[in-house]
Amino acid sequence: MITIEAIRQPISADLKAFDEFVNENFSAEGELLQEMLTYALSSRGKGVRPILTMLSALTLKPDSPNPDERHCSKRTYLAALLIEMIHPASLIHDDVLDSADERRGRPSINAKWQSDMAVILGDYILARTMSIGMTSAQYDLMSYIGSAMATLCEGEVLQTQHANLFDTTREDYFEIIYRKTASLLGVSSALGALSVGASREDIDRMRKFGEALGIAFQIQDDILDYNRQNNTGKPTNNDLREHKITLPMIEVMERKNEAERGAMIELLKRCHIDEKALDELHAMVVEGGGLEYATETMQAYLARAMHLLAKYEETPYRQALLDMCRFVAERDK
Repeated sequence: MITIEAIRQPISADLKAFDEFVNENFSAEGELLQEMLTYALSSRGKGVRPILTMLSALTLKPDSPNPDERHCSKRTYLAALLIEMIHPASLIHDDVLDSADERRGRPSINAKWQSDMAVILGDYILARTMSIGMTSAQYDLMSYIGSAMATLCEGEVLQTQHANLFDTTREDYFEIIYRKTASLLGVSSALGALSVGASREDIDRMRKFGEALGIAFQIQDDILDYNRQNNTGKPTNNDLREHKITLPMIEVMERKNEAERGAMIELLKRCHIDEKALDELHAMVVEGGGLEYATETMQAYLARAMHLLAKYEETPYRQALLDMCRFVAERDK
């Protein structure tokens, strides 16, 4: 089984240098704000976005005689920082919106410092990120970042809107996961290519790679939500409790007649307060083949992502990107 540690190995020195780069550039005035910032950034998760930025850059970097010994430039570190900092800020805001008390097995920012301070911290991280980017005068990188932030917000509103109306269609679902997940991974990969002066064609190819990977990543996330054996640290059926209609349920609903679809929606409306309704709807999705269909769809997107890398020379960095696809397919957390 592919691990994130194995994927990180070819760029281990660059990731260490990147962490130092973040620490040098990301600090706050004031003891309380710095304490909250340090807490928020001390658990950045898997680091998929900066990993994609660096691996994409090194896959395309043209000026190294030995392709096995390439290293990232400060411009690539900056690109990775800019895209990575959108993530913790968005998670802090998500936890406020969801009234979540935990994030990655420890108290959320809003649980430790209340929601008003959490909102301020999320805003500060975004503002500091924009300040770093503008001060660097790397305006081509910043144009991608601004677009990514706007797309993420659009996705959040779209998801909330449909969750409240219980009317998410297949088209809506893919639009939401593109805006909330895939677009960020697409920008992560594109920024790596942009940071080394790649051609417009290669920048676009790496963006499409990241988007296909991101769609697969989110579909797998939605599959794991139905799996009681997952190791995500999140409660099973959390999406159903939050009235989110994801691909496994959409597939089953589309095979039903109007009355049966209506019955599923009525169960969904009670999932946040009625465990029996939750278990019944869960069973309908699982027994109806929703997870198998979602898995096939996820694998098709991963195949598309891997195909996009076929034109590049074989290096440890290209192999790590291919391994990232396998990691998404195999992950249980």
